[in-house]
Amino acid sequence: MIKSAVAVLRLASASPRRRELLEQIGLCVDVVAADIDERLLPGESAASYVERLARHKAQTVFGRQPDLPVLAADTAIVLDDVVFGKPDDAQDAARMLAKLSGKTHKVLTGTAIVYKGKTSSVVVTTRVTFAALSDTDIDAYCATGEPIGKAGAYAIQGLGAILVQRIQGSYSNVVGLPLYETARLLAPAGIDVLEAARQTDSS
Repeated sequence: MIKSAVAVLRLASASPRRRELLEQIGLCVDVVAADIDERLLPGESAASYVERLARHKAQTVFGRQPDLPVLAADTAIVLDDVVFGKPDDAQDAARMLAKLSGKTHKVLTGTAIVYKGKTSSVVVTTRVTFAALSDTDIDAYCATGEPIGKAGAYAIQGLGAILVQRIQGSYSNVVGLPLYETARLLAPAGIDVLEAARQTDSS
């Protein structure tokens, strides 16, 4: 698909994966990272956490640059009610992967859009089942460097795909942005993804 040449949306995220997902559906975006405190609050559920961060990111960037709708998202990995963040180093990544090995965990992504000062948001959950991983598997994967900077220490869109036995729900949600739900958030802001694609492809 040919993407639009003019930015129709501002993405409040430095994640290249989210930008790539939006470009995949033909949207040209202006990327502006939101610098906010991302710490989990005491007693906060994972769903509340990712939705709060997504809304805060979108509102922060919109407050600075209100000329375009602003989209933001935040993703968390959850196993047994424990939220897995991004690993600090290879050792931390190995610890996370050992916990995920052979089990089903949840991937929650909160997605929010601010348009004309109004904020709308949604939380999507996907269940991901890992294969049983040996210490050798974990060490080899960590040695690639891919787990660093990834929530839960894996990238399903990369080599991490071979660790995953099954998913239930949205694949793009695991990558970092649920595209079905995102398209429906964008529609009230005047961004019709299918119509924009039709016009772009016919031009």
